Amino acid sequence: MSCPLARGALGFSTDRDLPRWRSDIFTDTGTPGADVVLFVDTFNRYFEPENARAAMQVLRAAGYEVHAPAGLCCGRPFLSSGMVDEAKREAGRMLRALAPYAERGVPIVGLEPSCLFSLRDEFSVLLPGTETVAKNAFLFEEFLARRPGKLAFPEMKRKLLLHGHCHQKAFGAMPAVEKVLAMVPGLSVQTVQTSCCGMAGSFGYEAEHYEVSMRMGELALLPEVRKAADALIVADGTSCRQQIAHGAGREAWHVARVLEAALNGASAGSRP
Repeated sequence: MSCPLARGALGFSTDRDLPRWRSDIFTDTGTPGADVVLFVDTFNRYFEPENARAAMQVLRAAGYEVHAPAGLCCGRPFLSSGMVDEAKREAGRMLRALAPYAERGVPIVGLEPSCLFSLRDEFSVLLPGTETVAKNAFLFEEFLARRPGKLAFPEMKRKLLLHGHCHQKAFGAMPAVEKVLAMVPGLSVQTVQTSCCGMAGSFGYEAEHYEVSMRMGELALLPEVRKAADALIVADGTSCRQQIAHGAGREAWHVARVLEAALNGASAGSRP
């Protein structure tokens, strides 16, 4: 094995492309006096804004007034790097923004599993007084599984291969994804029985971990994706989508994009 630092500047592997910042970032703040708060994390705001836009459309179609506060970060990137004080500072800023909504019982809906579950897990350790926010925090699919509102979908005949993010599995959220997808008539959903995709945040980008990351992906996920040539690949985790794109050459969709496509009557034969 070659020297990790020789393979990539600053410890990043030269075998993997880094995510690209987008010029069309998500900027829709919605309605301040809303009955749902959409927590748009850094990844979905700056790298994959189509996911946030899809979530906005679906929530509005369900009959909700939505507010999406700008510039919020859960602090997990700091925490995963051992920068606890910085993580506390970000968590405190986020709590100050979200607490007034949570205290009124307004649901806080997130797209990225690792970020949303920070509100329900890590925040309780980092800061006191987080219980109300944690109680009102839901993943996008968890919220719609409980409160679908006015959502009604036309038939969308399509095969879907669903991969679960580690946090979705750990917190028992996978049934909610399956329930929401089952709301769309005609979808045939197969859930891949996998462990971690191998990316785990920045882990898979690091030169010293790249080969391990790829071996993890090859245990089950990437071979299953390659076999499912006629299926739409669905993965709610940004790291999972990056791994699938890199290791299998396929674009994976967040569940919000699937529901948006169904609402818009997307062609059953279309492929991302």
